[in-house]
Amino acid sequence: MRQLLLILGFIYSLTAETSDKLTIAAASDLRYAMADIVSLFQQQTQLDVRVIYGASGKLSTQIRHGAPYDMFFSADISFAQQLYQDGLAATAPRPYALGHLVLWSPKQNMAGISLSQLAEFDFDRLAIAQPAHAPYGQRAKQALQAAGVWQALEAKIVYGENIAQTAQLAQSGGADIAIIALSLARFPELASQGYQPIPTELHQPLLQAYVITRHGADNLAARQFAAFVATPAVLDIMQRYGFEQGRFEQPGVEQPETQ
Repeated sequence: MRQLLLILGFIYSLTAETSDKLTIAAASDLRYAMADIVSLFQQQTQLDVRVIYGASGKLSTQIRHGAPYDMFFSADISFAQQLYQDGLAATAPRPYALGHLVLWSPKQNMAGISLSQLAEFDFDRLAIAQPAHAPYGQRAKQALQAAGVWQALEAKIVYGENIAQTAQLAQSGGADIAIIALSLARFPELASQGYQPIPTELHQPLLQAYVITRHGADNLAARQFAAFVATPAVLDIMQRYGFEQGRFEQPGVEQPETQ
């Protein structure tokens, strides 16, 4: 009986090690960039990859409640760090980009318009992501406060569940102006309208990082994808969507290794 259990255990570990399926939880600012990255990865590996997008805070909570995600790409490294500290991630957080905010509207070209000018604009609704669980929403609020217009505009603000939904809110007419991720504004469907970058000194950095979760610790596909993320082809995709690349100096943070 003991020998049978050992054999079954070996078979189970082997199956986990050679899994050909990968489930990724990814911040919504990655919606378009990640689609390109996964497509390229699948072409090279033939692996089955599923990506679930959402606000980083909510995805982190789902992982804490047992959601079967193998990897977690967070728009704010703090969520990944906390999972690792709490034993819910098998790897230390690895930064993959700095994210950037932009002022965007489906109705007019926002290029050259600063946040401080918004208080003078005649519009009904400004969309931002929910600051309670979306890093881009939290940074948007910080930027509006730093620009001195939060109090004047607060009554006009409507909230998207995540940054992708915030862009959709404006696209559908639910808001006149939106503060969204540069990575979304670079998508052709949105890039037809000009946008205005929001100065990074107005908010805390959007240092983004990923971890392999405890659930994905024995999934070979997760380690393959982690290695793939550091390749020049992926870095080119990230840069094309406006994600800033480089070494991100922060104590206790594992640095990415480019290949």
